[in-house]
Amino acid sequence: MASDLLKQTDLIANAQPTSFNIANLNPTIQVPVHEVWKPKIESAYATSLPKAESLAHAIKGPKSSLAAQLHHAHKREMKKREYDVLTETIEITVTVLSTAEAVTPSQSSTTGVHSISNPDSEAVYSAHLQTASSSAHASLVSVSSSQQANSVAISSSAMKPLGGSHQSFKIKGFSSPTASLAVASALATAITSVCPASNGTIHTSSEGSQYEIICNTDIVGSDLPFQLVATFDDCIAKCDSINADVGSHHCLAAIFLPLRSNDANDCYLKYSTDNQELSIGPIEGAFLQTVTTSMLPLSTSLRSPISSIATSVLSSAATISSISGPVVKYATGHDIVVPNVEGSHLHGPTQNHPSNQFIDWEAPPDLTLMGSLLKASIEGDLSVDYAISLDTGVLELNSSTQSLLTNLTDTPHISRDGGKGGYLNGQHLFVFCDTGSYTTTTATTNGNFLGFVSSSCATDIGMNGLQGDALYLEDGIGAWSDNVGRMRGFAPMTRGEQSYNLAMQGHGQRYAIWPEASILVIDSETALMYAPIVYDDVNMQTRATVFTYTGATLLSITAGGQGGPIAERIVDKLFSQDEVEWGCSGGIRSWGPSGVGGTDGQVYIFGSVSGGLLLARTGYDNVTDRDSYEYWTGGEWSSGIQSASSKAFFISAPILDVDIFYSPRHLTFIIVYLTIYADSTFYYRYLNADQAILPPYAPGGDPSSDYVENMVRYEWSEEHVLYKASPGLSRKYIYSGGVHQGYFGADDITNGGSKMLISWTAPTGLDPATEESEYQIVTAEVDWT
Repeated sequence: MASDLLKQTDLIANAQPTSFNIANLNPTIQVPVHEVWKPKIESAYATSLPKAESLAHAIKGPKSSLAAQLHHAHKREMKKREYDVLTETIEITVTVLSTAEAVTPSQSSTTGVHSISNPDSEAVYSAHLQTASSSAHASLVSVSSSQQANSVAISSSAMKPLGGSHQSFKIKGFSSPTASLAVASALATAITSVCPASNGTIHTSSEGSQYEIICNTDIVGSDLPFQLVATFDDCIAKCDSINADVGSHHCLAAIFLPLRSNDANDCYLKYSTDNQELSIGPIEGAFLQTVTTSMLPLSTSLRSPISSIATSVLSSAATISSISGPVVKYATGHDIVVPNVEGSHLHGPTQNHPSNQFIDWEAPPDLTLMGSLLKASIEGDLSVDYAISLDTGVLELNSSTQSLLTNLTDTPHISRDGGKGGYLNGQHLFVFCDTGSYTTTTATTNGNFLGFVSSSCATDIGMNGLQGDALYLEDGIGAWSDNVGRMRGFAPMTRGEQSYNLAMQGHGQRYAIWPEASILVIDSETALMYAPIVYDDVNMQTRATVFTYTGATLLSITAGGQGGPIAERIVDKLFSQDEVEWGCSGGIRSWGPSGVGGTDGQVYIFGSVSGGLLLARTGYDNVTDRDSYEYWTGGEWSSGIQSASSKAFFISAPILDVDIFYSPRHLTFIIVYLTIYADSTFYYRYLNADQAILPPYAPGGDPSSDYVENMVRYEWSEEHVLYKASPGLSRKYIYSGGVHQGYFGADDITNGGSKMLISWTAPTGLDPATEESEYQIVTAEVDWT
């Protein structure tokens, strides 16, 4: 069998850019790549990094410019690490269509998936072959083995329009979502009630906003929460509604798919009109041109990308447009404005709404660790000497994975712990720690346990909090590992950590990554999380548990894609076990003169120790370089790292969970926190500066200033009660309290408004398989004077 496989490999790898008959490929051969090439793979473990981009890379998703820069800089330091055969993958999805005469209802068809490997030619080919009966005439497929090739040309005079399968041809990291010309032509010319007759015309919505109708044009990425609507007009109304609620031009396009059925999302709202591409299927698009003045007080260039780096003064010296969209309003005067709480409104527990589809991709098996590593003890090398496990982390839905999109067969029930987050790239994220998935749970029937991961991420859909209602949270399409709802986990694990966890199931030991802080947004597309790597050791007889901090990993987070937010582990372990848990309790971005979303300025992170918070900082471009960080000593900045016994606090308080933000409404900083005293109370303080604090990008601000550094120059006010939360069903204390900055758009406290969204975790004392789950994630609105 192996020799037959090699013959097929040579047939493809050595093919000239002319056609060959794909019928010569044997559709019955199925040999795992690692079995055929295992000796060569093992001998290559110590070699340099692969040259080709991989299918795994395509599935894991694109990186922002910063994330890519950091990722590749870090990878250059990993040359000693293991060589993964999948990083040499070149995928070719080939469809063999029979002639119309050869396919009848009485004839059966078979599908075979083959992995054909040839490391010598730096290519691993995966061919999906669809064949009819032996009498069928196969189409001819032209494949170029050149490194410059980026498509596969399908030719057959007998192709049936809309027949067979298609999607995603990928060579050397390039991809094309096109189907055969016949299929593409048939789909693109489909007639709907709007297209193509209304293409290029102006449509006025029920709210008076004007949209240009653009047919059969998609916008890649830049997604706001998906919607399920009945008509094109309903989709536009959703876009209008977001703009009215947020108070800015937040939704710039509405994309409606009229042929969607089976309760699938059919309305895609976009916060940018960049990255347009022609679609092979009917799309009714509406691109915002003007908006009624009753909805928005100010107007900007609607066709400009919302992530433009340049800021602009819109009405007066007291307002400025941030890169993230809403107009920021600053208080006037030369002094800070003392913040006070005016009121609050409880939303209640959030509700989980899992997506109804997943990406049906099976990761290769992870390693089998040596027996000496499989014991109840901490092995720090498992976190640093192994590549990332492809069985973990969210998958991206793109042209390489679209053909793998499959419906979930069940609606999983989710129970999770933690739940801080923030606003990034048009989406409101909730990032959780330990998360269990179960089969469908009802009021009378508990679900059955499916799986457990140490982190997950969901996005707010519907923006219910704007109306004072409980939030709906959706786990994305890329979060699932199978059709029943087992999860992949948000923070990727190394192959060492994942293999250890799999081997030690049932024994009580595992490695976990627990994202415990709010996301730290560092540019218009990227956020960071400094997340603790925890060793969890459970005595299976007494159930006594010991959690040991083993260091902090650095995650780069991007959002806006259809698969859901994606976390990449850009430094496996940035800080070690014997150091302060730097960044794990959060941080704050000091934006430079280019404004919120720019790439200048500093990144500050907190170090939580007994008695208060320590402070460290580094430049935007240097977050992965631990030698670039400097630490506040109590009187100056120093390259010498502070120890856990340091008393160089920038704020002294018994803090458990914390967020700090700048308030344009009050011209100073506000800190919101829970204490270690388990009293279910949010507290706040403000920086008691002797004059108004202005960012360098604000009207009247000093372009050369680092405004966040004021936190070590002034004292904080006395402690005030912000919000007293109910302890929940268990009557125990709450924890994991946080501020979701930016949730209320122009009305948000971080944009000069008066509203703020807070959330916390409330234990229920119930079985996680019940409808209420073991924990509830609860939100509330707080209003400021």
